[in-house]
Amino acid sequence: MARILPRPAGRGPALVGLIVGLVLAIGPAWVGLADVLAVGGAAPPATPPAAAGPPPGAAPVTTDPTAPARPAPTPGAPVRVRAPAIGLDAPVVSVGVRTDGQMEVPDRVADVGWYRFGPTPGASTGSAVLAGHVDDRVQGAGAFVDLGGLRPGDEVTVDAPGGAVVHRVREVRTYSKEALPVADLFRETGPSRLVLVTCDGPFDTDAGRYRDNLVVVADPG
Repeated sequence: MARILPRPAGRGPALVGLIVGLVLAIGPAWVGLADVLAVGGAAPPATPPAAAGPPPGAAPVTTDPTAPARPAPTPGAPVRVRAPAIGLDAPVVSVGVRTDGQMEVPDRVADVGWYRFGPTPGASTGSAVLAGHVDDRVQGAGAFVDLGGLRPGDEVTVDAPGGAVVHRVREVRTYSKEALPVADLFRETGPSRLVLVTCDGPFDTDAGRYRDNLVVVADPG
């Protein structure tokens, strides 16, 4: 069910239903959420530094036939996410962090944002994080408006240029924003998993935000 809010007097349009800290200014007078979340302190660089090459005159690198094989390449940056159980079929755009360390979010509520400084869906380790909007009183229902309808065992597929990665939902859980386990959700180690995040619970008009966050964790396979 969409949670469309009345337009506050004297305010500009606002996106609502975002993950805590995914703050987006819409118009000059309104910021969508309070409680800014700094995902990793200072913002990562826009592009990773180039790897240093071998020093001049160094011996050529040879391949050791006894060395273990490298992991298979992942499909790459996601472009679409689908969950037939809730009618989800939405484009995915890459987002990073702003200069103040806050995670970016898509401009359009119909889009889902993939945190590009973390693992990709299907990577061998870590959490691939997709964050989406619940709704917006101007744009209407967001891509993740029905995310809470997922149940363990439901299928979530992420499409990328190199192929599709199918996941099965393991857990659907609501956290208060104060209790959201940010470090765990964005971890880059441990088993591979997909993390879907949006807002949930009642809307606090005084704070200008939803009270809770909904988190769906899904495992590949």
